[in-house]
Amino acid sequence: MSRPRRRGRDIHGVLLLDKSLGLSSNDALQKVKRLYNANRAGHTGALDPLATGMLPLCLGEATKFSRFLLDSDKRYRVIARMGQRTDTSDAEGAIICEREMTFTQQQLDDALDSFRGETQQIPSMYSALKYEGKKLYEYARQGIEVPRESRSITVYELQFIRWEGFEVELEIHCSKGTYIRTIVDDLGEKLGCGAHVSYLRRLQVATYPSERMVTMEKLHQLIAQAEEQGIEPRLLLDPLLLPMDSACEDFPEVNLLPVVAGYVKQGQPVQASGAPVSGMVRITEGEERKFIGVGEIDDDGRIAPRRLVVEYTD
Repeated sequence: MSRPRRRGRDIHGVLLLDKSLGLSSNDALQKVKRLYNANRAGHTGALDPLATGMLPLCLGEATKFSRFLLDSDKRYRVIARMGQRTDTSDAEGAIICEREMTFTQQQLDDALDSFRGETQQIPSMYSALKYEGKKLYEYARQGIEVPRESRSITVYELQFIRWEGFEVELEIHCSKGTYIRTIVDDLGEKLGCGAHVSYLRRLQVATYPSERMVTMEKLHQLIAQAEEQGIEPRLLLDPLLLPMDSACEDFPEVNLLPVVAGYVKQGQPVQASGAPVSGMVRITEGEERKFIGVGEIDDDGRIAPRRLVVEYTD
């Protein structure tokens, strides 16, 4: 039996989409997948429709390494609407409480300071975390509240930008799994007036440069430009992609001779000089330093392959 032909083309890399307001992460993913005619695509952690900003989308073999971006730090700009608490902790929810604002700047500063560093956070019921196989927001939409365990998060930096009227604007650099809506809701409760997110923009994921972000409108413009020039759209779209190993560029590199890399490609652990004593590594091959996958140092000090790039041939 012949092998079924893959739908779409074998295009591999990471696109930094500047997601627009009102667009779900999955809708954005499917649109980009169609524009690139990619056979596979995946995102690296959803942004709410209310949120805008950086949404790394992985195409082709890059999807194998997307989980490493899920574990990365994020940076956000957020505006908290003080004096109103909503059932979703953002502007899309119903107002469940309105209270007068009586706090001072000093009280605000003290409250903000309590979120800096390592703290415990109880995730919102309107999150995508799962409880008994169902996402929390599915329970919340049915008016059901289920128990959630608190978990450790780290706020590396919390900058106060401005306080004008009902709005408090902040910039937050935080660890994976941090819910900005929950921080804002908790801030409102600490100050006794309630609060919800009225604006949220993700500025950065890991160390990806914000200047490499591209909007959906820009992608459509490039396709129209390609049609005008009579060239394939891929000639203008593909240069926007970052290398697939950019998702794990923080891992130390181990460069292997081609003969040794051959064993790794067959799934076998290998010894390599200069390898770290533990942790994950990025594996490259030969003088060209071709990326072939990610490995982990096992108990015997060998590099055990964990995610490998498949080299497709037509």
